[in-house]
Amino acid sequence: MIGRRLLNSRLLCGALGAAGLFCVLEATGRIGLISPIAFPLASKVLARAARLATDGGFLSGVVSTLGAWALGLLLTVAVAVPAGFVLGTLPRVETALRPVLEFLRPIPSLALVPLALALFSDKFDMKVTLIVYASCWPVLMNTLYGLKDVDPLAKETLRSFGFGPLAVLWRVSLPSTAPFVATGVRLASAIALIVAISTELLAGGSSGSGIGVFLIEAGGSSDAMEYIIATAIWAGVIGMVSNSLFVLAERRIFRWHTARTEVV
Repeated sequence: MIGRRLLNSRLLCGALGAAGLFCVLEATGRIGLISPIAFPLASKVLARAARLATDGGFLSGVVSTLGAWALGLLLTVAVAVPAGFVLGTLPRVETALRPVLEFLRPIPSLALVPLALALFSDKFDMKVTLIVYASCWPVLMNTLYGLKDVDPLAKETLRSFGFGPLAVLWRVSLPSTAPFVATGVRLASAIALIVAISTELLAGGSSGSGIGVFLIEAGGSSDAMEYIIATAIWAGVIGMVSNSLFVLAERRIFRWHTARTEVV
């Protein structure tokens, strides 16, 4: 009951905040504080966003971007989670590879776009590769931190009853680390969407199709600013919806963890 009240209050506050921002932007345009040429009226932008929902070219771009996003996120989980468990359970391996990880982690994925363009002939593969590179880090690090947070007493108790390392990993480490992995995947989903659209923009029309390519093509129209802002709104909506779905899944699957950590 309390959770539903909090959710309803957050939704109400969010809706009021969005409505307030819309009113402010509309008012500043109407009274001339902001030139409609530099920044279109909020009402026109929303109308354009509504029309984009039935625009075949835009919808095709959304499907392409989400396809790369989903595949990249799936590959991220398949690569980063096992790697995190290996590094987390084998301290010497982690110590040996930690300098390499710390060297690679700060490198922006978008800085690798020119290299990726030279290496990949298929632009979809290029997007997916950059998504995996950028998204692996939060999943990998959260998996490592989750393993370090496992109760050592629980592991020692299982070992005292004769359970081997694999049994301890399966019965204790994996369930305890799962909420951390889920949080890492949720953070990676936002990164994956950002990288997908940014890669399409930086690679230009050569990247095939996607939201970023649609933005480039729409930039040559007479009402380009309306298209750009409306498309950005849809990108934000997609990111918000995906994050909300991940949060909902986390709350339902890991209720015990939420009840332990959430402050009401």
